[in-house]
Amino acid sequence: MQRQPLRQAKTIDNVFNSAYWHLSQQDFTISEIRTKLERKTDNQQWIETVLTTLIENGYLKDNHHFAVRYCELAFSDDIGKGAIKRKLQLRGILAAEIELALEQVMDALQVDSFAMATSRMLNKFEHFHGTTKEKVYSQMTTKGFSRAEIDHALSEHPQQATLRSKLAVKADKVDLTTEIIKLYNKGKGETLILQELKQRLIDVSEFENIIYQLSLSEDIDFYKSCREQLARKRYDLSDYKGKSKAYAYLMRKGFGSDEIKEALNPSDD
Repeated sequence: MQRQPLRQAKTIDNVFNSAYWHLSQQDFTISEIRTKLERKTDNQQWIETVLTTLIENGYLKDNHHFAVRYCELAFSDDIGKGAIKRKLQLRGILAAEIELALEQVMDALQVDSFAMATSRMLNKFEHFHGTTKEKVYSQMTTKGFSRAEIDHALSEHPQQATLRSKLAVKADKVDLTTEIIKLYNKGKGETLILQELKQRLIDVSEFENIIYQLSLSEDIDFYKSCREQLARKRYDLSDYKGKSKAYAYLMRKGFGSDEIKEALNPSDD
């Protein structure tokens, strides 16, 4: 939706009134007020006169004082340096001015960013039910804290051990038997299946027992699967080089040496 054009100022008093109205709503930077006044009039002399008067009379802070005040309020609300920098840059404050303001306020208030991160973590997360490690780090990062500060805050949380990753939460819902069969049907051997399940943080304490039961019921047969995977390739098994390539391929697929030897030498006893 297009912004409707403002009624243009006919006198400099109209420009003053517009500036006073905006500043009564909240604090603005010089750059922000300038932008708003430029929508009210294209008379640059009026704009400069209004800005100068506002600054001289204390209605409008220069960039340094604005940044200092912003830092003070943000730190009192447990907002980290990263978020402060992002916000002030969006509001037209130069990076050097922001750094100077941060240094001044942190020194004056004796700000401990690690303690502040811990405070926000404890206030925001009484426990970690219904969330994940990724979400906690994302929220804390958005509030301006570094990885090191978040790590420290988490180490101080009494419920730290209950915080789990998205992968771990998803792994809890997995049926091990179903996943084994799914990976088996993709032509993967026992070793590779176990490796992938572990990478996904799935509990594999019953892996060997389930493999045994599935073998007994003939739902899986790694010897057969190994032969089928080999048949999909065109290795020349009549010479040593071809057999070596085939052996390496089947090993990467997760098959055991006995399964591979039988696949390569089907006529052997």
